[in-house]
Amino acid sequence: MSPKSPRRNRIAGGWTLGAAGLLLVCAGCRQDMHVQPRYNPFDPAGFFSDGQSARLPVPGTFPRGDLEAGQQELLYTGKVNGELAKVFPFPVTREVLERGRERFNINCAPCHGLSGDGDGMIVQRGFRRPPSFHIEGFRAAPEGMFFDIITNGEGPMYPYGYRVAPRDRWAIIAYIRALQLSRHASIDDVPEAEREKLQGAK
Repeated sequence: MSPKSPRRNRIAGGWTLGAAGLLLVCAGCRQDMHVQPRYNPFDPAGFFSDGQSARLPVPGTFPRGDLEAGQQELLYTGKVNGELAKVFPFPVTREVLERGRERFNINCAPCHGLSGDGDGMIVQRGFRRPPSFHIEGFRAAPEGMFFDIITNGEGPMYPYGYRVAPRDRWAIIAYIRALQLSRHASIDDVPEAEREKLQGAK
């Protein structure tokens, strides 16, 4: 049996390369669910009037299944029938206050200070001082106003809506209310068992 000629080897190699190239071309032409036309993050888009490909959720959209119907607006927007809420979407328990204190100390205290006076470490290093939570305007403000500011930001404060979950925002507001009450509390406001401890410590 005679060996193959160089010409036949070249022809066989050419067919092999051609078949491999054809397979690559066919694989690269797939336009199905594996390769969909899409925008990458922050890509411009000529289709929308604002030129942005990233879109906000449709107004009135809420996560599904967290609360009974009718309560989503309060939890996720801080409003009731479009007005700033003066109530919380769930009972304020000790656990809620503890969670609020933890989240406040992490997210808010760097500017607002641990006591809410607006003297946090960032302010001590030159950042603009925020108003104290203990001024009358904030003490009388509805809870929904705090939720709106935490969510969307105001002035030099940037939005925390994508950093802090809605329930944690409400827990922070509950803790702010506790800080405000602490400035105007008397010994009569302390539960009797705790009052005896305080009086015994004198």
